[in-house]
Parts: sequence; structure tokens; C-alpha cells
Amino acid sequence: MHTDLKPENILLFSTIDPSKDPIRSGVTPILERPEGNPNGGVTINVIEKKLKRRARRAVARISGRRASMGGVGGTPKSERCLDGIDVRCKVVDFGNACWADKWFAEEIQTRQYRAPEVILQSGYSSSVDMWSFACTAFELATGEMMFTPKSGEGFSDDEDHLALMMELLGKMPRKIAIGGARSKDYFDRHGDLKRIRRLKYWPLDRILVDRFKFSDTDAREFAEFLCPLLDFAPEKRPTAQQCLQHPWLNIRNLTQNELKSESSVEKVDVGISNLQIKVGK
Repeated sequence: MHTDLKPENILLFSTIDPSKDPIRSGVTPILERPEGNPNGGVTINVIEKKLKRRARRAVARISGRRASMGGVGGTPKSERCLDGIDVRCKVVDFGNACWADKWFAEEIQTRQYRAPEVILQSGYSSSVDMWSFACTAFELATGEMMFTPKSGEGFSDDEDHLALMMELLGKMPRKIAIGGARSKDYFDRHGDLKRIRRLKYWPLDRILVDRFKFSDTDAREFAEFLCPLLDFAPEKRPTAQQCLQHPWLNIRNLTQNELKSESSVEKVDVGISNLQIKVGK
């Protein structure tokens, strides 16, 4: 088990041609000095404008290829994907990893990505990584953390965290709520939080639409992918292998020519629904 999945522990493989990599080639990465800049550097605005122009050109090329393929918007719904951009990820920082049958600590995971069974100390398995993965996917898609618990007058950040989970996912089953070594710290015998009595329920699909301006379709599809990963019952969460079969992650096969032509794009913002992944130099 990794036990600490979060955005900063997931890296993208570089798609830069090594021969064009400024660091490896010895060429200075600083852009040429624009006229009128006495400091010899380049302003952030100039850099942003150049990158935006490159991105617009890249997106225009991709849109043109989509249009040539036909269909509404250029690409059929079932084929919405990275359009040939070879995005490969690597999970890093295994300093807190442990075996499924041999733990090193009861408290694992960074706070915002922590599974409920860890908070309640009801035992954990590799499914805690799937919970963290769901939180990470949401954050990459929206730009905000799924859960940002804070302590308040009369309650701890742990209890607030559990409250935020239930506001998003519905009430925690009583058996799970009272089944942990620390359950009595947060729940009464009925499975209700002791100190946070009023919960403001806001389902995941509605948050995506109302707060993050997803379309109804994109919100529904993304929520259908995330919600099983956020099941309060750890044994019901899908495995990583099962997630790969989910329709939301289906990516059509691409020919080598398509991959080669798109890999030369210097910078492009690629959208999976509202998920933005930035790739390039």
C-alpha cells in the first residue's frame, strides 16, 4: 500500500525530446531579452502570452483533426480522450508505504486524502489508496481539494472531516460509524455525530455542476466514476484494475502516426471533460 497518494506524489513523464531539452543540451532556458526590459530577463506576461499562443495553435490543430473525423464537435462522445497525447504517470514517494498484512502506523495518509476507516481506526487495507485516488482525481479536475476539514468551537478537525464526507456522500452506515476504536470519540450509539448535528448535504454531481460549472453529462459521468471509490465500506471500493475498465477511463486506440504527430506539440491544455492536464515544455 502506498498510503500517501496525492497530486504531488504523481509525476508526469517528460514528453520533451532530449535533444531539445535546454537542461540536457546546455542551452539556457531563459528566453531572449525583449526590447525595453533593462533587467535582461523576461516578464511573466511575455512568457504567458507566448505559451498561450502555442497552446491555441496546438488546440486548433487537434480541433481540426477532430472535425475531419466527423461527429458532433468533431469527436464522438465515446471517443473523448487525450487525442494522442502520450500522458504517462509515475507514482513516487514510497517512504510511508507498507504491506497489506504489516502496518507501520495506525495514522496514515495526508489529512485531506485520508479515508474514514483511518480516522475511526477500524483497520485499513489497500482500498485506502483508492479513496485517496478519488480525492486526487477530483482535485485535478476542479482545482480544489475535495475535503478541507478544520476544527471549530467544540469539535475537532477529525469530526469535521467525517461531517464533510457525509455531506458529500450521504450518512455513514451505523455499523461502520460505530465500528472503529475511535468511533466513540465522534459518534453516538445511533451513528450520529456527537457535536456536529446539522449537515448540509450537497451530492457530488450537483457540486460539479453548481460550483465548478460542469455540464450535467460530464458531472454525472465523473461522479459515477468517483462515488464507488468513496464508498464508506472499504471492501466495496473497486480495485485499480477494476477502475481501468470503467467507461469514464475508456480511451480509444490510437495509431502510431497519431501519437507521433501529437507528441511534437510543445504545450497544450488537454481536457477530459473539465479535467485539465498540462503537458509539454
